[in-house]
Amino acid sequence: MTAPASLSLGPVVGALRPISLDELVDRASLLTRLDRKYMLPVRELPLVVGGLGAGVGARVLEMGGERDFGYRSVYFDTPELDGYLRTARRRRRRFKLRVRTYLDSGDHYFEVKTPGPRGTTVKQRIPYDGDSRRLTPEARAFADDVLAGAGIDSAGFRFVPTLITSYRRTTLFLPASDSRVTVDTGLTWALPDGTGLGTPDRAVVETKSGRAGSEADRLLWSLKHRPVPLSKYGTGLAALRPGLPAHRWLPVLRRHFPNPPHVPTDPLTPTGPHVSTDPHTPNDPHALHGSAA
Repeated sequence: MTAPASLSLGPVVGALRPISLDELVDRASLLTRLDRKYMLPVRELPLVVGGLGAGVGARVLEMGGERDFGYRSVYFDTPELDGYLRTARRRRRRFKLRVRTYLDSGDHYFEVKTPGPRGTTVKQRIPYDGDSRRLTPEARAFADDVLAGAGIDSAGFRFVPTLITSYRRTTLFLPASDSRVTVDTGLTWALPDGTGLGTPDRAVVETKSGRAGSEADRLLWSLKHRPVPLSKYGTGLAALRPGLPAHRWLPVLRRHFPNPPHVPTDPLTPTGPHVSTDPHTPNDPHALHGSAA
C-alpha cells in the first residue's frame, strides 16, 4: 500500500520557511498568468520540494499552523458539455465554471476562467452562498457577464453540475521570481452520481509565473519532467466518461492511469449556508489559488 503523500512530503515541507497569506498575495498575486502543469509520481515530491528549498529558498504558505489545505470544486457545464468540448477541441472561446470550497475555512467562491492573451489564463470570481447542485441567480449573472466579456454568448446555456474534484494543496513561494508553485495530492474525481476515480500515486505540480519558466520549471526539466496538457476538469471527465472526445488528454491518461483505481464517493450534496470573505480584502486567497484546473 502506498503511504499517503502527506507523510512523505511532510518532513520536507516542514523544513521550509513559512510565508503568510498576506505576504503571498502581495508578492505573487498573478490572477493572469501562464500555468504549466506536471504529473509526477508522489515518491518524487520530496526531491522536487527539497530541491526548491535548498536551491532557491522556497517558502511555504502557512495558515493557522497548517501547511496543506483541502479543496473541493464543483464544475458546471451545459448538458451538452459545451465547456468541455470547446477545450477538448482547442477553441479560442472556451470557458470553465466552478464553485470552489476551501475545506479548512469553509469559504466558497464561484469562479469563471477564460483564456487570456498569449496562452495565459484569466480567473474572475465572487463569494458564493448557495447549494452546489445549482447556480444562484447572482452567480449566473456573473457568469454571463464574464463570458460576454470573453466573446461568449451564454444567454441560451443551461448550466448543471458535471464533475466534482477534491485534493490537498501545498503552495510554495519562490522569492527570486515572485512566482509560486502548487502541489496537489490525493486528487479524486467524481461524477454527480457518485462514480469516482482516485489518483493516490500521482501528484499534480503546477507552476504559475509569467512567460519565462520559473526556477521550479527549470528544476523539473532537469529531472526529465515536461509540462503536460492536464486539466482537472477535462482529464477527470474524460477518465470517467470514456465515450467523450479526449485526444488532448489521452497521453496523460495512458501514461499515468493505465489501470485507474475507482473509488466510492458520495454523490453531490448541497452546500450549506456560510459566510464568505470579501475577495478584495488583503486576506483573500483569490490571488494564489488557481486552476489546474
